[in-house]
Amino acid sequence: MNEREIIELIVKGDELGLKALQINYSPLIRYIISPILKDAREQEECLSEVIMKIWDKIRLYDPEKGSWNAWVTSIARNTALNRLRKVKTDMSLEDLPSDVPSSEPTPEEILIKREREQLLKHALGKLSQNDRAIFYRKYYYLQSTAQIAAELGTTERAVEGKLYRIKKKLRKLLGGDNYE
Repeated sequence: MNEREIIELIVKGDELGLKALQINYSPLIRYIISPILKDAREQEECLSEVIMKIWDKIRLYDPEKGSWNAWVTSIARNTALNRLRKVKTDMSLEDLPSDVPSSEPTPEEILIKREREQLLKHALGKLSQNDRAIFYRKYYYLQSTAQIAAELGTTERAVEGKLYRIKKKLRKLLGGDNYE
């Protein structure tokens, strides 16, 4: 079953679409979440959560904004990161005293973060497609240097050197060392 047919079935609410989604996209989703969540049980729960999010939010998918695979991997990555944050928060809350100030960012911090994200996105757009792919694999999908090297058929040292040059280029595009 191809991507378009799966999407159509899910939009219709047909459970065959859900099964096809699981069969065809579980490997991709596992590939995205496994570097983020190390615990096998957490990975399985996250996989189920991602599949259900795709099922529930299918009407939000817009092919004009990006590819189906990009949309699926984005949901997988964000779900895994949220799950990781929750696990870390649950573990750290046990040790916190009750009078700790809020760790929520202020409106000013949120605005500054958004501006920096826009500048970074613009700078990433100026990189070559290969450089951008390596950067995303390391810092967006949180893949290990060893995994990237193995899949590119090169050494870890070569990937580390490439990442160093990419970060140096980004610093230059962003106007200096303000973004470390």
